[in-house]
Amino acid sequence: MLDTNLQAQLKGYLDNLKTPVELITFTDESPKAKELNQLVTQIVALSPLVTTIDGNNTEQASNERVPSMLVRSVASNSEMRFAGLPMGHEFTSLVMALLHSGSHPLKIDAEQIEQVRNLQGDFVFETYISLSCQNCPDVVQALNMMAAINPNIKHTMIDGSLFQTEVFDRDVMAVPSVYLNGESFSQGRVSLTDILNKVDKNAGARQSKALENKETYDFLVVGGGPAGAAAAIYAARKGINTGLVADRFGGQVSDTMAIENFISVKATQGPKLVASLEEHVREYEVDIMNSNKASKVKRNEETGLIEVSLENGAILKSKSVVLATGARWREMNVPGEQEYRGKGVAYCPHCDGPLFKGKPVAVIGGGNSGIEAAIDLAGIVEQVTVLEFADTLRADDVLVRKANSLANVTIITNAQTTEVLGDGKRVTSLSYTDRSTGENHALALAGIFVQIGLMPNSEFLQGDIELTHRGEIIAGSKGETSVAGVYAAGDVTDSPFKQIIIAMGSGANAALGAFDYLIRQDV
Repeated sequence: MLDTNLQAQLKGYLDNLKTPVELITFTDESPKAKELNQLVTQIVALSPLVTTIDGNNTEQASNERVPSMLVRSVASNSEMRFAGLPMGHEFTSLVMALLHSGSHPLKIDAEQIEQVRNLQGDFVFETYISLSCQNCPDVVQALNMMAAINPNIKHTMIDGSLFQTEVFDRDVMAVPSVYLNGESFSQGRVSLTDILNKVDKNAGARQSKALENKETYDFLVVGGGPAGAAAAIYAARKGINTGLVADRFGGQVSDTMAIENFISVKATQGPKLVASLEEHVREYEVDIMNSNKASKVKRNEETGLIEVSLENGAILKSKSVVLATGARWREMNVPGEQEYRGKGVAYCPHCDGPLFKGKPVAVIGGGNSGIEAAIDLAGIVEQVTVLEFADTLRADDVLVRKANSLANVTIITNAQTTEVLGDGKRVTSLSYTDRSTGENHALALAGIFVQIGLMPNSEFLQGDIELTHRGEIIAGSKGETSVAGVYAAGDVTDSPFKQIIIAMGSGANAALGAFDYLIRQDV
């Protein structure tokens, strides 16, 4: 299960345990259960503080999923469950659960720890994940940390591909999907701050008040992707007071799996790159304000300061600002898309693909992302139909050849998607028009993966910053925008090429442009 190198690394982590941890297993004779038992046996052999208990002989066995594992702290009696085999992206979640159950310090703010500890009531969280989902571990780890802090909080990670009946009964068609006390709580990536804002009714007001008391920044970055991270680093290195406010650190890169064109790094994955970016930013005195979304950016002509309004009501002030809010997946904008978003309409094949195991799906878009999605999905689902609006595919030839070699991939060009249909709970079919003949067709399917490009995250700037007709910020050679003191960088701008490395360079350029602006001002 774990190779020699991984066992050595895990032993190094487990040496940090301070108190005993129990691994209680609930298994049967299935292959996954046997793998789980093998994993537990290997873990127990690496630390004298970790012991195992056969949960099949306990009273609670009848109420547990099989196969599953309960990680219990002997010191605090905290409980974190893993229903399925926590490997892939979730292996890190298991390691963190072991450490936190063994009294290893949590790397979160003392204020958040106290906030979790003071939550009143019983909270039973369940998170449906797929092992190929790069966003799921953030949610699992946030909820596990809450369980480690407060004994009234329980959390279970559930591998959706292994518990298909449960997924179907609950209409789970996107991951991560979180349930609280049996009711739907959230869908998609959420941070610890997001979770606390929902369960602690006064959290938002406290957060807003704390932000309102921030001093005026010299340089404020709005956005936490590659462009925003680069801008913050370049500014902080100049020794000026730098802040970074972001909906989520990492942005779209967090949703990217394979990255093979980042110069000097032959291959990496989005979450790894994001972790490195954040670690680099934190090397400097950058005030990172995560889980905060900007709602307006405006220059106060009386003070000369740029005011950034947040959705929680707070207003941040800065002498200069770099807008690096990035982009998001473009939507089809057809009837039924919003109704069935998260119920069969998906935008991340790596995350949600395993939920459609053995079922027919469609991929909308014949560019690189669309054809790559089709290739990845072909190994999971029954049939993949690619629908491309144009008369030819836009993907690289090597990808097209690979897709055409797969027996369960069908490519249809000149196809205009017209409607998403369902039964009220989930997608059942898709309608499209053959643009060459005008004929209408219907495809019976369970899932639709939309891969048709990007939309800039710039709606909140309408009327205040000059944008192109596509909504991109018009940025000059130094990143300057139509408002003095406001600069822009990355995929939200009118830069013709949307690439990680270009966004980073753009962020550095905008930071230098803003610094040049600052040293010429009297404010």
